[in-house]
Amino acid sequence: MQKITDERLALQNLRNIRIAYIIQTLGILGILGYDLITKGLDGMKDNPLWFVFIITSVISAYLSISISVDHESKINPQKSLIISVIVLVLISTSVGFLVSFTDGYNIINGLIMGGILFICGIIPIVYIYNIRKKRQENYTEE
Repeated sequence: MQKITDERLALQNLRNIRIAYIIQTLGILGILGYDLITKGLDGMKDNPLWFVFIITSVISAYLSISISVDHESKINPQKSLIISVIVLVLISTSVGFLVSFTDGYNIINGLIMGGILFICGIIPIVYIYNIRKKRQENYTEE
C-alpha cells in the first residue's frame, strides 16, 4: 500500500474516516439506548460498549483541544492557567459544599466529590497549558 501524497485524496480520506466515526458512534449510541430502555441505566453501564464510548469520547475531546489551541489568537499561557485553576477551585469547592449538605451525605462525601471534580478538571487545564506553552516557545523561536 502506497502513502497518499495528493492533498485532495488525503482530505477525502479524512472525510471518509470522519463519516465512519460518526456512523460507528451512532451505532454504539443506538445499542446503548436499546440497553437503557430494556435493562435500565445499570444494564447500559454493564455493557462493554459503554466503556468504548466513554474512552472514545475522551480521546476525541483531547484531540480536539490540541486543534482548537492552534486556532486561538495569542493567549498568555500563565494567565490562562491561573484563571482556569481559580474557576476550577471555586466550582469544586461549591460542589463539595453542596454535596456535604445534601441529605444522606456528609462532609467526607463532599470532600471526595470536590476532590474528584478538581482532579478531573486539572488534567485538561494542565494539558492545554502545556500545549500553549509549547506553541509560545515555537512562536518565539521563529
